[in-house]
Amino acid sequence: MAEQTDGIRRIIHVDMDAFFASVEQRDRPELRGHPIAVGGAPGGRGVVAAASYEARRYGVRSAMPANKALRLCPHIQFIRPRFDAYKATSKDVFSIFRSITPHVEGLSLDEAFLDVTDQLQEHGTARAMAHHIRARIHDEIGITASAGVAPIKFVAKIASGYRKPDGLTVVPPSRVHEFLTPLPVAKLWGVGPKGQARLHQEDLYTIGDVARQDQITMLRTFGGWGERVWRMANGIDPRRVQARTSRKSRSAENTFAEDIADLSTLESHLDRLADRVGQGLHGADEDGETVVLKVRYADFTTITRSRTLTRPTRSSELLASVARGLLRNRTHAGSRPIRLLGVGVRVIGKQPPRRQLLLPFQ
Repeated sequence: MAEQTDGIRRIIHVDMDAFFASVEQRDRPELRGHPIAVGGAPGGRGVVAAASYEARRYGVRSAMPANKALRLCPHIQFIRPRFDAYKATSKDVFSIFRSITPHVEGLSLDEAFLDVTDQLQEHGTARAMAHHIRARIHDEIGITASAGVAPIKFVAKIASGYRKPDGLTVVPPSRVHEFLTPLPVAKLWGVGPKGQARLHQEDLYTIGDVARQDQITMLRTFGGWGERVWRMANGIDPRRVQARTSRKSRSAENTFAEDIADLSTLESHLDRLADRVGQGLHGADEDGETVVLKVRYADFTTITRSRTLTRPTRSSELLASVARGLLRNRTHAGSRPIRLLGVGVRVIGKQPPRRQLLLPFQ
C-alpha cells in the first residue's frame, strides 16, 4: 500500500490488561484463573497496585486499600510486587512497539501511543497493524493487550479501554463524533473530578453536551480550559505522538507501616532513598540538577520541596545531604508524624564529553 497522503494520522493506543497481575499469572501458572491483587497485604496500610480480572469481578480495583479488597473478595490472594519483572516485561513490549514504528510515546510501563501512519505498507490498515501488535505481545511475551485505533490521540486512548480485556476498537475519522457523543465528560482528556463537577453545574454531562455548546460561550464560562475541552469534544486534537528518548526525572519513595515523627529515623530512610536514586543515575549515565523532597503527613497532606544545585550531580551522598536539609528546614518533620517520604531529581540527561570543539564561524 502506498504511503498515506490524506493528512489523517493513524494512531494506536496499546494498553496492557491488568499488567502487574498478568505478569504474575504468566510466571506462576497456579495463579491463573484465580483472583489476585498485587500490592501490600491487608493488616496494615497495604494498597492494591493491580488486580486481576478475576478479582475485578468482585469490585476490587487498583489504589484500593487491601483491607477493603479482602472484604469484597475473601478468597483473594495478595502478591508482593516484583518491579524488576514488570520493567523487564515492559522493555520487551516496547521493543515490539519500536520494531513497528519509531513514533512511540510511552505513558507508563504498560501503555503507549504509536503513530503508524507511515508504516502501513506491510499490513495495509491500522486495524491490521493493531491486531498484529496484540498478537505478537500474546505470542512472544505471554500477556494480553487491548488497543484503540483513531485519527487523534485521546480518542485512541478511550477506544483501547472500550472492550477490555484483550479487545480492539477502531474509530475511523467519519465516526469520531458518533463515538464521542454519548460518553460522559469524565472521558475527556484533562477533565478530572473537579472539572467534571464544573461542567455538571452547567448541565453538561456528556461529551455531546459539550460539543453542542458555542465555543465563545465555553471560553467565557470556563476560560481557556473550557475552550480546550470544547475542542476535544468536537474531535479537535492536533497533538502528535511524541517519542520520548530520555527520562525527565528519577525518584524513590517509601510508605511506612507506622507514622514516623523521629527526625533521625526519617533521615536514615532518606539516605537509603537517595542511594537508590543515585544508583539509577549512575546506571543510566545521567545527572540531576534539582533535588525534590516529597512528604506525606499522617493526615494525608502531601507537600514537595525542591532545591536546584549549582552543578549537576549523580552523587548519592550529595542527594541525601540536600534532601536532609530540605527535610529539616522546610518541613514539620520531627514534630508532625510522616507516613510517606520520597526523594527525586530532575534529570538533565547524558553529559557530553568535556572537550573544545573547533567550529567554523560561517
